[in-house]
Amino acid sequence: MARPNVPIEVEPDTGIWSTDGLPMIYLPRHFFVNNHLAVEDALGEKVYGQQLYTAGYKSAWEWCASESVTHHITGLEVFYHYMNRISQRGWGQFTVMSLDANNGSSDIRLEHSIFVEHCGSDAGRNLCYMYSGWFAGSLEWVGQTTDRCYSLNSQEALCASNGAKHCLFKVRPI
Repeated sequence: MARPNVPIEVEPDTGIWSTDGLPMIYLPRHFFVNNHLAVEDALGEKVYGQQLYTAGYKSAWEWCASESVTHHITGLEVFYHYMNRISQRGWGQFTVMSLDANNGSSDIRLEHSIFVEHCGSDAGRNLCYMYSGWFAGSLEWVGQTTDRCYSLNSQEALCASNGAKHCLFKVRPI
C-alpha cells in the first residue's frame, strides 16, 4: 500500500490536520457516505443535488485560489493539480478525457468513486452527482484568472452505480 501523496501536517496542540495550509478532516469513508445518503433521503436528490452543486462550486473556487498562491501555479495547471489532488485524497480516480481551453468544456472520467465503492454498481441511479459543482467551479476559476470568463454547467452523464463502465461528467458552456 502506498503512502499518501499529499503532505499532511498535524498541529500538536489542537490536533488539526492540514495540507498546504488548508485544514482537513480525516474520517472513515462509510461515515461520510452514510451521512451524505441520510441528507439526500431527508431533502430529496434534486434539492440536495442543487445544494451540493453550489457548495462544491464555491469550495473548488476557493481551493483553486489558495493552491495557486501556495504552489505558484496558474491557469489550467491549477485545474490539473485539482484533479490530481482529489484523486490522491480518496474521492476516486479522476481523469480529464478532453478539455477545450477556449470555452472550458470538458469530459471527466471517474473510476472507483467512493459512492460506487460503498453502494455498489447496481444502485439503479446516478450517485456521484456531488462532484459536478467541483468541475464547474474549478474551471470557471481558471477562466476568470486567464481572462476567458467561462460560464459553465456540469453534470454526471454516466454513473458506474447505474450500469456504466465508469462515471462520466460533462462540463459545457451555458
